Amino acid sequence: MSEASVAVHADADLLAQAVAARLVVKLLDAQAERGAASIVLTGGRIAAAVYRAVGALPAHDAVDWSRVDVWWGDERFLPAGDPERNETQARAALLDAMPLDPARVHPMPATDGPTGDDPEAGAAAYAEELARAARPGHAALPHFDVLMLGVGEDGHVASVFPEHPVHHDTRPVSAVRGSPKPPPVRTTLTLPAINTAEEVWLVASGADKARAVGMALAGAGPKQLPAAGVQGVSRTLWLLDRAAAADVPARLRSLR
Repeated sequence: MSEASVAVHADADLLAQAVAARLVVKLLDAQAERGAASIVLTGGRIAAAVYRAVGALPAHDAVDWSRVDVWWGDERFLPAGDPERNETQARAALLDAMPLDPARVHPMPATDGPTGDDPEAGAAAYAEELARAARPGHAALPHFDVLMLGVGEDGHVASVFPEHPVHHDTRPVSAVRGSPKPPPVRTTLTLPAINTAEEVWLVASGADKARAVGMALAGAGPKQLPAAGVQGVSRTLWLLDRAAAADVPARLRSLR
């Protein structure tokens, strides 16, 4: 697994623009190497800003969006189209404007979908969808070029919360009941699945994230602070604004 690196940008707007530029370059590099690219999306304010910034970049036209696979790291277990769903946010901010192949867009199940209002069934169905996209006989998960995560004030990533039973789930996808943040029912990739990604990007903005970011980079335990347990296979990149980086040791920062 990779060691973490940190890039700090002046404010949230510059952070979103920088992450968007990195994302377009990563997709282009992946397509040049393999002919396709695969991304795992997250939710939240800074993620939505990143997606809008991607759409505003002239360079986004260089990406063959029909050969991009889109997955999600977690989802609020709500009806399709609900404004609180990460899928809804990503579609409105970027995906609906891109010429994606619908068969390569893989939202997590909704309560009004084929698995109904059973989150465990929804998690199992998403795990099966991931397995079908994996290389036959090789892995239970497809290749993820980049997996994006937000960081909660409590250090949660995706819907893996501190001290939550999901930490003990070795399956790639887990149902979450009793989430400390509403809505209480969710589905999420587990940390073992997250850590199969080639690159993991943790994107955080704002002073309310500073304590969790600082503790994670200082070596906190992953059960108490899930963000501390995230590692990409080749790269783990923390992308922060100055407010979120306030507690990061100066020796770890790369100012942009």
